Amino acid sequence: MYRLGIDVGGTNTDAVLIDKDLKVIAEVKLPTSSDIHGGISAAIQGILKKSKVDAKQITKAMLGTTQCTNAIVERKHLASIGVLRIAAPATLSLRPMVDWAADLKMIAAEVTIIGGGFEHDGKEIASFDEKAARAFFERCKARGIKSVAISGVFSTVREDHELEAGRLCHEVMGEDVYVSLSSKIGTMGLIERENAAILNAALYKVSNIFIDGFTDSLIEQGVANAAVYFSQNDGTLMSAETARKYPILTIACGPTNSIRGASYLSKVNDAIIIDVGGTTTDIGILHNGFPRESSVAVTIGGVRTNFRMPDVVSFGLGGGSIIREKDGAVSIGPDSVGYAITEKALVFGGDVLTATDIAVRLGYAKIGDPSLVTHIDKAIADKAMAGIVEMVEEHIDAMKMSNEDADVILVGGGSVLLPEHLAGVKRLIKPDHFAVANAIGSGIAKISGAYEKLVSYDETPREQALEIARKEAIETAVQGGAIPETVEIIDVEDIPLQYYPGNTCRVKIKAAGELA
Repeated sequence: MYRLGIDVGGTNTDAVLIDKDLKVIAEVKLPTSSDIHGGISAAIQGILKKSKVDAKQITKAMLGTTQCTNAIVERKHLASIGVLRIAAPATLSLRPMVDWAADLKMIAAEVTIIGGGFEHDGKEIASFDEKAARAFFERCKARGIKSVAISGVFSTVREDHELEAGRLCHEVMGEDVYVSLSSKIGTMGLIERENAAILNAALYKVSNIFIDGFTDSLIEQGVANAAVYFSQNDGTLMSAETARKYPILTIACGPTNSIRGASYLSKVNDAIIIDVGGTTTDIGILHNGFPRESSVAVTIGGVRTNFRMPDVVSFGLGGGSIIREKDGAVSIGPDSVGYAITEKALVFGGDVLTATDIAVRLGYAKIGDPSLVTHIDKAIADKAMAGIVEMVEEHIDAMKMSNEDADVILVGGGSVLLPEHLAGVKRLIKPDHFAVANAIGSGIAKISGAYEKLVSYDETPREQALEIARKEAIETAVQGGAIPETVEIIDVEDIPLQYYPGNTCRVKIKAAGELA
């Protein structure tokens, strides 16, 4: 019985095959194709050929992909949607998508604000305006819209009106219409939560593309007995059904796959993870074996959101970063030759000086033909490398929680760029299989379950409330496919909300367990 882990990045598609003891028995790295189906098929074909394992013995297949991130950044494959806000008269002065870029704002074909919503203490601001909601859904139906985002003021306190609107949407537009409720995605803060729900609604076609593409590729390559899972951005897995509902949760799953893979390969649970790819470098925090979550609103494609995101910084440094020299000054990227590195880098006979050429010139790596870079002036190469190291060290310092040196784990194919010593680092670990840590992170990931609600400790005593939350999180993980005996609580947050009555706290608990 084997697991297949695949991570589709902007530059490379990595795949690994993992046996029942979670040992990596084969790995491949191929350039990412413009067609996700073709690229994944080639990766599966490569891994089967290399391992010589019968495709029918693969019982679990996991995919991590940047398709949703790319769709938002590049404005491609996004659906035309309807946007309904239940918050009149309280929020009429600020329309939905008010600060969005014009080209992205065009995804909203119908937008309206109707009566309804709640106060922060759960009292109703206004009755749900069913007549206005019905008229909105009928307009959407007439325009052929297939996806709707619904948000309500303080719907994280009470979601009654969002649920009623969702039910009405299906009644008017049909059961096959896609409905994105903000209370199921974001946290406090109407605008950011609404933004997340809108993006989620716009991504429904993208989710169908990568889910169907992955499934078709598996069948095409004879992997007919595998349960299919998708990476989400907390370092755990979700089912295809959940991925179709919440495609936005796949955003930034690449860095979190790398963080989980780095932890697994190094057997370290707390460290800074540096993942150097072909175009960018991602730096994140590994805490108790899982990626640290960001505590602030995150911007995606220029849109502020408040749904769950990892605490990761990304910058333009990778193996394909273009190096330029003028009058003795050297610049590094941020542009890159990307997946064309095997054609354009000097070590492969190309005509573009890249960061990989610098690493080979200085003897850090043996890639391509080293004789093709011996002409590079040593002083220029040293200056370029000093710039690369400075970029990385500055970001390590920015991610630290204290001024003490930290353990750092280096992964990603581009990590050959970096030297063995970096300032501010206690231990620099580069584990075996470092180049495909993201695919390994996908392949060994656990199934998670979460509980997140506002709880009044005046009504439910704290210990009782936390116990209820733990049980619900564990039950959700088991329902998702986790083995009950392996499920453990991996994160607990219990934050008092001073402006709420009744000694109210936001209780957030996450559990994760091994796949059954």
